[in-house]
Amino acid sequence: MPCKPELRVSATPDALFHAAATEFATVASQAVKARGTFYVALSGGSTPKALYSVLARDFKESIPWQKVFFFFGDERNVTPDDPDSNYRMANEALLSKVPAQAENVFRIRGELEAAEAARDYERIVRSIFNLQINQVPRFDLILLGLGPDGHTASLFPSTAALNESRRLVVENWVEKFKTHRITFTFPVLNHARVVIFLVSGGDKASMVREVLETKNANLPSQRVCPESGKLLWLVDRAAAALVSGEHAHP
Repeated sequence: MPCKPELRVSATPDALFHAAATEFATVASQAVKARGTFYVALSGGSTPKALYSVLARDFKESIPWQKVFFFFGDERNVTPDDPDSNYRMANEALLSKVPAQAENVFRIRGELEAAEAARDYERIVRSIFNLQINQVPRFDLILLGLGPDGHTASLFPSTAALNESRRLVVENWVEKFKTHRITFTFPVLNHARVVIFLVSGGDKASMVREVLETKNANLPSQRVCPESGKLLWLVDRAAAALVSGEHAHP
């Protein structure tokens, strides 16, 4: 599907995280003003962790945290206190440091068997969004990262979840890690109002270029394209180093 991402390049990682936090706050404010709530799906990893730290430090007073509903785009098949847990990271970096409502934080129960965890989370999403059987939730913002193999959320190349068109959340076997991940599917990602890819570092430069410029690369990240929303790529200069002039702007 044709998709025109908006690429914004920050000079440094610190500038990137502040730009992303500002965008987060803007989308939150607009959502609360328009609909009274802000539905966001968080991502895991070191780059989002830096964003969450900026939000907790510099935006504690300016975001209506009590009206934010927090979800997770994916999770490892681990307990919530495991060092690999996306929930644990987000809780330590952000949720425990801002006046978020505990009842508005919806984690994936990664301690369950993977298929049960996926079914459980889909039930939660359907309930909170009050969805009919064939409806898809409309998140105000979904945060995503970019893996070195072009994966995003836990939608890895050559995995079964890439072909899922009906379910909102699935357990996805990732052969190279010999484990399941629990992840949102493309129908959820592509129904969001705003999707932000947050990418930092020169080690991601070649993959950023491939996703944005190689049409037939068949990478999971290339299949993220909100049908009636905005797709933002927020990257630092190192991550954008190999992107051609037609995409890059300062």
